[in-house]
Amino acid sequence: MKPIPLVIDTNVIVSALRSQQGASHQFLKLLPDKIYKPNLSVPLFLEYETVLKRPGLITGLLKQDIHDVLDYLLSQADIHPIFFLWRPFLKDRKDDLVLEIAVESASQFIITFNIKDFIGVECFGIQAITPQEFLRTRGILP
Repeated sequence: MKPIPLVIDTNVIVSALRSQQGASHQFLKLLPDKIYKPNLSVPLFLEYETVLKRPGLITGLLKQDIHDVLDYLLSQADIHPIFFLWRPFLKDRKDDLVLEIAVESASQFIITFNIKDFIGVECFGIQAITPQEFLRTRGILP
């Protein structure tokens, strides 16, 4: 089965690294299984890095651990240049970073905890869903 193209919002990665108990952690652990294919742009990756390396945000992991996670994610992702800007389309300009790469990569999903922040992305053929909803659609969670 071909991996599902998608974009991961920063809040999902933060959640996955803060707790091993939730759906976001389980979602991220599926990356080696090739169920989905993450898509990134340089600006979105830089946002990941900036947020994840904030002092005190991710406890229990060293900066090198975070760096290793980011490197692995980058090695598994398709990187897309952004030649157009859909800004402003969403209320938050940082959410527009996510939308731009989703449109450019023809992603089916934006994986996020902030569904309400992505209202209207359906007009691009993209669905904003939580990690738990994604895992359910794939039959991984009941």
